[in-house]
Amino acid sequence: MNISNLMRLPFTNGEGWRELKRLNFSIPFLAWVVVVPMSFLPPVMLYYAGTQYGDAFMSGFGDKEWRLITTILFLAELLTFFVMGWLIQAVLEAQKLSISYQDAYLLAAVAPLPLWLSSLALWVPVLAVSVVAVFVGLFLSCALIYQGIRFLCGRGDNDIETMSATYTVMAASVLAWGVLMAMVWAF
Repeated sequence: MNISNLMRLPFTNGEGWRELKRLNFSIPFLAWVVVVPMSFLPPVMLYYAGTQYGDAFMSGFGDKEWRLITTILFLAELLTFFVMGWLIQAVLEAQKLSISYQDAYLLAAVAPLPLWLSSLALWVPVLAVSVVAVFVGLFLSCALIYQGIRFLCGRGDNDIETMSATYTVMAASVLAWGVLMAMVWAF
């Protein structure tokens, strides 16, 4: 799997998805090698931004208890991976689309990659940069869900069942992301 195939995943259901499926990653491998390391990124970047920029980034940003917030965020991200894998499989099964648990968890591990990487925008102490990065990450994550479902379920373009399942999974994903962000601001 090369970087160019990974970058094309949100825009095509072709070679990149075929390569991921061929590699046949186990769920524990995905959890330990993809999800755990990538889940560290947002908490580390939030901790950095919160302790380095403080209120210069956003009013009230420096007064938060960043150690507690980032620890809870990290644990919640790990839990979200396991819940989303189960949810993807359940939604697709309800839509009469067949997908294995392993493929559902593959999608649950790959789909949040753009959101995890969007946290790197916190290197720049400008709120607008972070907001744009998050929206781009959210768009790419939704595109990954759609293309992943299309490929992993063997469906074609403009398939109504695939679109319906994708909307349900995206809604749950955005809700989970919103809960994670609300948790960060609540503390």
